[in-house]
Amino acid sequence: MKTRLIIGNKNYSSWSLRAWLLLRESGIEFSEHRIALDMPASANEIAAFSAAGRVPVLQLEDVSVWDTMAIAETVAERWPEKNLWPADSAARAHARAVCAEMHAGFPVLRERMPMNCRAMGRKVALPDELGQDIDRIIAIWSECYREYGDQGGWLFGDFSVADAMFAPVVLRFRTYGINLPESAGFYPCRLLESEAMQEWLAAAESETEVIDREEIGQ
Repeated sequence: MKTRLIIGNKNYSSWSLRAWLLLRESGIEFSEHRIALDMPASANEIAAFSAAGRVPVLQLEDVSVWDTMAIAETVAERWPEKNLWPADSAARAHARAVCAEMHAGFPVLRERMPMNCRAMGRKVALPDELGQDIDRIIAIWSECYREYGDQGGWLFGDFSVADAMFAPVVLRFRTYGINLPESAGFYPCRLLESEAMQEWLAAAESETEVIDREEIGQ
């Protein structure tokens, strides 16, 4: 079996985007199998690939890997020449820390600002708890700009796992019109210039499924 990635809707599935972008931006060849989420057959279709009942799932010749961080670590290990973690040990520790924070945190951001690529121009209320999540994201990106901004356009200079992990947040901010200071805007600009990201967005625009609970804002 060649490398295959099982994903959900490109318009809505933020975790699918993370794994997909990591592979595509790195130039790793893979096939994708898309499962439309929140449909009557979705759970059974996903169960055929993962007992955890979630996407994405990475299928390699000898193993299937679920959970996006596990996928990222596996890809970085299997393709070391792609340098998906920073070479410098301090930068690598920093990247791992912010990735773990993204993976486990920001619950209000996820709930109040779901990824919805097609919903450009939507507005949502910004209560203090959501503002705190947004401010923390801005602080992370600004710190990366101060530390690594002269090394390239990505968070840690070259493209890394961190860029894949934060990509859905860029799309959330894009959808809901969150203004960013210059120090935090460099990474979103670089991401949206990526051919891989433009490919994902074009595919998201062409999807027809609507998941009502993800259609937040006016």
